[in-house]
Amino acid sequence: MARLTPGVKAPSFSLTADDGNTVSSTSLAGERYVLYFYPADDTPGCTKEACQFNDSLAMYKKAKVRVLGVSPDDQESHVAFKKKYGLKFSLLSDPSKKTMEKYGAYGEKMLYGKKVIGVIRSTFIVGPNGKIEHAWYGVRTDGHASRVLQEIED
Repeated sequence: MARLTPGVKAPSFSLTADDGNTVSSTSLAGERYVLYFYPADDTPGCTKEACQFNDSLAMYKKAKVRVLGVSPDDQESHVAFKKKYGLKFSLLSDPSKKTMEKYGAYGEKMLYGKKVIGVIRSTFIVGPNGKIEHAWYGVRTDGHASRVLQEIED
């Protein structure tokens, strides 16, 4: 599985957001954004990660950086997840996992000591030029949103 590194062009994508609109790499051109991939809505680690991004959202907005979460869940699941936790950023659906595969965020991983195929918790900062500025793979959820913000502010 290829991992993306800083300086490479971010793979193109076009996904449906929780509000039913399409968000694509083309629609985000010229914007700096965080694209984070997570396994499933309303599960302990994913909820912690989403809530921490949400708690830091004012700082991301101040830095003019949009936060986008991506999972295989459908729009209905995203709407319920956002409502339950008061999330104020877009969640995108990638049921085919094609975008995840392009970003190296889906494939073989270790889970409780066993090799499995699944979503690899990953985060990317994409610059206004469409290139990867920073990439994290196998993310530990606690404190991750602050680490990403620190990278943006440096």
